[in-house]
Amino acid sequence: MGQTVQSVPYVDLDRYAGKWYEIASFPQRFQKGCECTTAEYTMTKKGYLLVENRCQKDGPTGKQSYIKGKAFVVKNSGNAKLRIQFFWPFRGKYWILDLADDYSYAVVGHPNRKYLWILSRTPELDDLLYQKLISRVETMGFDSSTLTRTKQL
Repeated sequence: MGQTVQSVPYVDLDRYAGKWYEIASFPQRFQKGCECTTAEYTMTKKGYLLVENRCQKDGPTGKQSYIKGKAFVVKNSGNAKLRIQFFWPFRGKYWILDLADDYSYAVVGHPNRKYLWILSRTPELDDLLYQKLISRVETMGFDSSTLTRTKQL
């Protein structure tokens, strides 16, 4: 099973905010047919992050899918563990497992290992770096064989 799933020690949410491109993810029913997937995070004055996820359905010229949610910081987690809510009252765990020093990439997952996303500030990620990130999540017990690359323009 590898080591336990652990988040990074600290996240500067102001630096984490902004637009992220999905590079790869575990396929999820709610993302079926999605391409060109992005997530945008905006800090609110109330202390939570506004989350806006977008994708194009069934191809880059397909219908845009959009969902808005909120992410709340888990106390004493260094801002690295969030509870994300798209439908009240359901909240899911959103842990930042890996993060570039310059906030150019992030790996996000759930401690149950059923959800995983590799995110980048740009639509493409260097292949060598991508392989390193996969190796790191494998040491946490994630099954990378189901990780699917996301088509970006």
